[in-house]
Amino acid sequence: MPQYRFGRPSFIRSNFPPGLKWLLITNVVVFLIDFLGGEWVHSTMMTLFSLTFEGAVRTLFVWQIVTYMFLHGGVLHLLFNMLTLWFFGTTLERDWGTRRFLKYYFYCGIAAGVCVLVANWLTRDYPTIGASGAIFGILIANAILFPDRQIWLFPLPIMIPMRPFVLVMGAIEFFSTIRSGGDNVSHFCHLAGMLVGWLYLRRGSFLFRVRNEMADWRYQRNRKKFEVFMKKQKDEPPSRPDHWVN
Repeated sequence: MPQYRFGRPSFIRSNFPPGLKWLLITNVVVFLIDFLGGEWVHSTMMTLFSLTFEGAVRTLFVWQIVTYMFLHGGVLHLLFNMLTLWFFGTTLERDWGTRRFLKYYFYCGIAAGVCVLVANWLTRDYPTIGASGAIFGILIANAILFPDRQIWLFPLPIMIPMRPFVLVMGAIEFFSTIRSGGDNVSHFCHLAGMLVGWLYLRRGSFLFRVRNEMADWRYQRNRKKFEVFMKKQKDEPPSRPDHWVN
């Protein structure tokens, strides 16, 4: 519910829930430190906090699996990611609550980072930065939970439902990953974030089906045992007990 001050709703409280607000602030502050700190600060932050197989696995800089999400390669990179996070994360946090929203955000980002580490191990070890893996997880969550919500394809005067929009985005990332062009974008990280988010949100229905199938299997097994037992009792003549229990 919006908070009111002097008869007017607080814009910050209404449009920036706490988890989303602190993600935005942290990303901007880290970017300013990187951007204004000079070459030494930039190279140090890239060495310590960007995600590489050499750093995260061989050098045991395991924190890189989280910190890479807070580094960005330029103003446009930061602006695009933060606007997307704000547009699609606000409603999600309001519906889920801050704790569940942040848990999902970091789960998608960390799992996408693990996928990137595997890809870097198999191919070439490029440093990866940016929150896009987690943000693409936010996009797939919106497609699943709000499939018919209309969004504006800025700057075109076109409205499109959320689900086909995210499907098109996923297709673009998929073919970009296959093509592996030199656009300096980790399309594989984007695609991994979407896939991990989809698996995370679908795991509940999958586990529910597995539990139902297991319960049905146990019911059928016990029913057959009971039928065999009753048939055996019917075929055998009753025996006279040698004593009574009182």
